[in-house]
Amino acid sequence: MNPFLHKLGYTSTDRVVVLHADDIGMCHATLLALDGLLDAGLISSAATMVPCPWFNGAAEICRQRAGDPRLDMGVHVTLTSEWTAYRWRPLSTAAPSSGLLDAEGYFPTRAMPVYQGGDLDAVRAEVVAQVERALAAGIDITHIDSHMLTMFHPRLAQVYVDVAQQFALPPLLVRIPASWLIDMGYSADEVDAAERLIETAEAAGLPVFDYLSVLPLDHHEDRMGEIQRVLAELPAGLSIILMHPAADTPELRAIAPDWRCRVADYQLFTDPALRRLLDDAGVHVLGFRALRDALRGT
Repeated sequence: MNPFLHKLGYTSTDRVVVLHADDIGMCHATLLALDGLLDAGLISSAATMVPCPWFNGAAEICRQRAGDPRLDMGVHVTLTSEWTAYRWRPLSTAAPSSGLLDAEGYFPTRAMPVYQGGDLDAVRAEVVAQVERALAAGIDITHIDSHMLTMFHPRLAQVYVDVAQQFALPPLLVRIPASWLIDMGYSADEVDAAERLIETAEAAGLPVFDYLSVLPLDHHEDRMGEIQRVLAELPAGLSIILMHPAADTPELRAIAPDWRCRVADYQLFTDPALRRLLDDAGVHVLGFRALRDALRGT
């Protein structure tokens, strides 16, 4: 039994899922999607990329919709900038010694340079800066999670958990099987460190997810069939399904080679047929706000 679900009053057989929209504010197309997604009411949480060019637009939507129970917005902690012609930089530093910059002065395009060379004090300062900027912009932050799962690496994960606790926010943490971590290239010591971190976080009262699924960004056909299969396979416990929704615009097509998948995610989570599918699947849909409020005892 997931202890945090027990705290929320669920049973050991309940299947509880967060339906989560990533990358909000990455570009304008994600803002068009956010409005449509909130109106449709099928996502249960989202997260914004604070260093990105359209973050201010995301913050404006959050301010306009303050008090809307469908709005559940976290900070998608961002330490990488993966596109070739569209980039973003750290908020907190321009120092190469931070390990957060590539040769062009942007975040690295991949997570590995941050794992290997990111100065931990600089990483902490950047994560704090992103959370503080979101708060200053008027966002009622419900959680933090990690772009490209960068902060999940054992070298960085304690910083991630520490900052979450500093702001009394739940971090997205997932029980990942050791075999998966080994397949991802983790050493035996890193696997041990990852497992200890999850145990320590749970002992400290933080929510830990039992299962994570990401709708694929390498093929876009039959999104409804894809989500149906994911829902059928959800185990008992606390799960999260990640998607990357965006409206179909010339901007999105110019930025992202995987734009078809992002558009398919948006279309899926504004389709009334998905609500019927969720009802038939017998899952309980939850947002991060409920986790945050339980963590804070409110």
